[in-house]
Formats: sequence, structure tokens, C-alpha cells
Amino acid sequence: MKIFNTLTKRKEEFVPLEEGKVKMYVCGPTVYNFIHIGNARPMIVFDTVRRYLEYKGYDVNYVSNFTDVDDKIIKKANEEGVSAQEISERYIAECKKDMEMMNVKPATTHPLATQEIPGMIEMIQELIDKDYAYVVNGTVYFRTRKFGPYGKLSHKNLDDLRSGNRSLLVSGEDEKEDPLDFVLWKPKKEGEPAWSSPWSDGRPGWHIECSVMSKKYLGEQIDIHAGGEDLVFPHHENEIAQSEACNGKEFAKYWMHNAFLNIDNKKMSKSLGNFFTVREISEKYDLQVLRFFMLNAHYRSPLNFSAELMQSSKAGLDRIVTAADNLKHLAASAKDGGMTESELAHYDASEEFVKKFEEAMDDDFNTADAISAIFELVKYLNTHTGADNSKEYLQKCLERLKTLCDILGLVIEKKEELLDADVEALIAERQQARKEKNFARADEIRAELLEKGIVLEDTREGVKWKRA
Repeated sequence: MKIFNTLTKRKEEFVPLEEGKVKMYVCGPTVYNFIHIGNARPMIVFDTVRRYLEYKGYDVNYVSNFTDVDDKIIKKANEEGVSAQEISERYIAECKKDMEMMNVKPATTHPLATQEIPGMIEMIQELIDKDYAYVVNGTVYFRTRKFGPYGKLSHKNLDDLRSGNRSLLVSGEDEKEDPLDFVLWKPKKEGEPAWSSPWSDGRPGWHIECSVMSKKYLGEQIDIHAGGEDLVFPHHENEIAQSEACNGKEFAKYWMHNAFLNIDNKKMSKSLGNFFTVREISEKYDLQVLRFFMLNAHYRSPLNFSAELMQSSKAGLDRIVTAADNLKHLAASAKDGGMTESELAHYDASEEFVKKFEEAMDDDFNTADAISAIFELVKYLNTHTGADNSKEYLQKCLERLKTLCDILGLVIEKKEELLDADVEALIAERQQARKEKNFARADEIRAELLEKGIVLEDTREGVKWKRA
């Protein structure tokens, strides 16, 4: 299996640090609003990477954080007149709902930056002790030039950054020893949340958060560090500098980055009016369609989002779902008994498409070619299955199709349509369960409804629901 490593700019054979285990860190969202479809791409892409690694037999420790303290969160909190914690908790909950609808598996650990601040203070102090960081008026800066390999991930030259490319400089005050030095800790401003530290009451810089959370939950060295290509510089570059300066070891073996998402061939931005949240998309499409659309391109290729392409993705996914549904119905009414010789031969022949699928995924997780292999399998199964086949053969064919789709996180079972009255009855049951503090049952009902394409929203006016 080969992975394109941003660090070396080439595909490399994947060899984990520890046999049979993979330690993987993926930068999560900053939670100040509903996640947008740009956030959704790394979630879907790296969830699929994780699923394939698990399919290959690896035990994957998958860590993805929530940045729950940030200027944008504080700004939103001040606008609404509530605490930053209230904003972050609200949007973490909403993000998890969106992830569930996109069939993104929960991480092994979802650490929150605000809960890891003692560890950040500890690492910053260690960097000061090793002379990689210094304090000026309560702010702690990292000495970028002292870390010799700085720029190895982004392939940027420090002197070029300083002279010709001012836009790439990390912004900061004139008190720095060098304009390229970046912040590890900053003193609080009026109306901001703050934590006590040896240097000032304040909060950590963004970059130190991931270094600390990765170290705590995965150790000093990890196999894969991943995120969007916008994070290569300065975020991931700074993470490497902090972690390697502190630990004296290579931080991550493989760096993976997904390319940008454009809307109708333009960069997504609120000012252009082409900014879409995942929640908005869910009002028009099942989010399985969004997932299918995202995986129809290689993760390192820029992806263009448009209504036409979403419709095409819906039609493609429907083909697979219809094939699975057909096999399910045939199996339900098929005669019992083992496979015939001819069925066995057909089933064995379908293994060819599994091999094509695996070859595509082994080549830097080429999901677009993997989906092509699934379509070939669908065509084959449509041709080589019918009412005369045995139950075992039909079930095995369906299982083969479901296994490949599950690796991509695609749910191909048709949702049972619920009548409005049934939905209302389940909502009433959920309300009763909550009243009785039976939160496990309440969560069960929410999940059950979500599975059937019903999205619940708890509002001040009561529970609202809509079809996904």
C-alpha cells in the first residue's frame, strides 16, 4: 500500500511504526458555526482512509480534535452575549450530528483544546527550557530559526518567507526577536476566556494545541498526520517544529493533505454567496450523496461542487442502492440450499472486482477508481443474478457489494419510509424518555429516526423534524 507523503512529495510504501497498528491524527474543525462542505471533505476522506486501514487488518487509533477556543468562537460568543464554552459545546453537538449523517465514524478520541491546557503549558515550558522559546511581556514565542529543518513540509525557504513573501509571515507584534517567530501563549484581552500560566493569564496559540493532543493520545511519534492542504503552512509546519524541538524525534512519518473544494469553479466564500454548510446540503440531498460525490475524485485533486455534479452523484449512488435492494429482495424469496457449481464459479469470478477495488485503494487511496470497480461489480451482479439463484449465492453477492461500499462509508440499504404519524409517535416517546431521564432510549430514538432519514432539531419551541 502506497501513500503520497507531502513531506517527501512522492508515494511511499506504508510501513507502520508498530506492526499491525496505526496511529493517526487528523486536524478537526474550529467550532463556532455549522461545519461547511469544505470541512466535510477531510472528514469524509480520512474516515475512508481509516476504514480501509481497518479493512486491511490494522488496529487504528484515530484522534481528531475540536478547536474549542479561538478568536472566531470568542467573537461569536460576544455577539450572542453568551460564553465561548456555550458556543463551542453547541456547535460540537451540531458537528457530530452532521458527521453521523455523513456516516463518519466517531474518532477513537475527540480531544477538546480547552481540556488539554495543562499539557500545553508543560510543553511550552519545556520549549523555553530548551531555548526554543522565549517570553516577552506575558507572550511566549517560538524561535523559528533555531529549528534547523523549518520549512521541510511546506518546502518553503525561511529567507524567502522573510523577504519576498510578506503575506506568508506569521502576524505578530514588533516585540518578537524575528518576524517569523510564532506565538505559543498569549495574554488575555478584555472579554476573553483565560487560563493561568507562569507567563500570564491567557490562552494557547493554535499550533501548540495539536502538538500536545497528538502526543498525549498517540505518543511522541505517529504514523499519519492529516488535514486539508490549507494547513500545510503554517499550522503543520509549526506543529513539526514544536513537537520535534520538544521530543527530539521525528513527529509523523506520513503527511496526507486533501485538496481544496471549489463551488462552480470558484473558491468558496461568504462574500461570493457560494458558501454552503453541510446542514444546508442535507435539506436538498441525503448526505450519503455528498459522501459519494466527495469520493468520486482523488483526495489530492481539487474538487468542484455544483448542483449538476450532485445530481450525477445521486444517480450513481442510486444505481448501487437499487442493485443492493434487488439482491435483497431476490434473496428474501430464494430457495434455501447451497451454491451450485455454476453459482460458485460466478461468485469466484466476482473476486476480480474486489481485487480492482483493493488495487485502487492501495494506490494512495484512489477512491474514484475504487468506485469504478464497484460499478463494474454492480453490472456483473445485475447480469449474473436472478430469481432462480440460491439464497446463499444471492446473500454472498450482496455481502460482497456491501463490504466494498462499507469501506467507503456508503450505506446502500434503502431507508424504510416512515409515515408522519409514526415519526410523531417516536418523538413523543423520546420526549417521555427524556422526562424520565432515560437518555439512552432518547438517543436510540434519535439514531433510529436518523437512520430512516429523519433529522430532529431540539429548539426552544420544542422538537422540530424534517426529512434528510
